[in-house]
Amino acid sequence: MYYVPKGTQICGFYECEKCGDRFLDLKVAPVINCPNCDREVDMEIGPDEEMPDLTPSAKLIQVCEGEEVEKMDQLLSLAITGGDWDWI
Repeated sequence: MYYVPKGTQICGFYECEKCGDRFLDLKVAPVINCPNCDREVDMEIGPDEEMPDLTPSAKLIQVCEGEEVEKMDQLLSLAITGGDWDWI
């Protein structure tokens, strides 16, 4: 599986308000930090720079459980990996 480990029974489906990325995460919370936006933050700051803003921007769209987790993971990973979509 691409976003969550195989055998995951519950996860959250999120959409980031900043970058528009949709992803699955093991955490199930109303709002979390987007992994895509967090990669862009440079934590090495100089004496004249301010600390980067790390406000959570990804909102929970849906809680996925059971078989739905695997199907959602495959569906979201198709665009990135170009995987096999015969199961759809």
